[in-house]
Amino acid sequence: MTTQKFLYRIDAISTWFGKGAAWLVVMLMLLVCAEVFKRYLLNMPTAWIFDASNMLYGSLFMLCGAYTLAQNGHVRGDFLYSSMKPRTQAAFDLILYVVFFIPGIAALVYAGTTYAGASWRILEHSAVTADGPPIYPFKTVIPIAGALVLLQGLAEIVRCIVCLKTGEWPARLKDVAEIDVVEQQLAASTFIDDDVRRQAIANAAHIDEAARQRGFGDK
Repeated sequence: MTTQKFLYRIDAISTWFGKGAAWLVVMLMLLVCAEVFKRYLLNMPTAWIFDASNMLYGSLFMLCGAYTLAQNGHVRGDFLYSSMKPRTQAAFDLILYVVFFIPGIAALVYAGTTYAGASWRILEHSAVTADGPPIYPFKTVIPIAGALVLLQGLAEIVRCIVCLKTGEWPARLKDVAEIDVVEQQLAASTFIDDDVRRQAIANAAHIDEAARQRGFGDK
């Protein structure tokens, strides 16, 4: 297996889990809508709805972490980072991954496994309400999500090493992305001045180039 196929394989795993977890948004929406209907129209509020909505949202947040990392979507200081050369970016990222990311996520997996094991042993339920829902499945999500992020982090370290050797970021497995606002505005208007149009196209090209420097290439 080549290095690029290895990176795509890990990206695909993170993407699969991220898209699967995205369906929790639908479940959360239906749950909240049903509770609003029961509470305000039927005057029959549900005691455990707060716990259930928190667990659904928490699971979504954690399980999509690896997917966001695979799409290079986590927040960073782009005003400095985007001005660096690819090798400088890779060296900077590699140091941060080794010094902070790997120890932190490994600690999360270890602690999460401990919490989940203790919760399963006592079949822990929420104490927010008298008849709270079980929370041991929710705590199990912690080490699973941590392991997925750690796996994707290893792929990011490999990307940094490849970039240090070649001077270019390896391609990522692309998924859905936002439509470029500048190009959308240009397509919607036929009365834009030629100079303004050329400047907008140049700005869009600069944005695309900055994105490619952060590791997005064609598959």
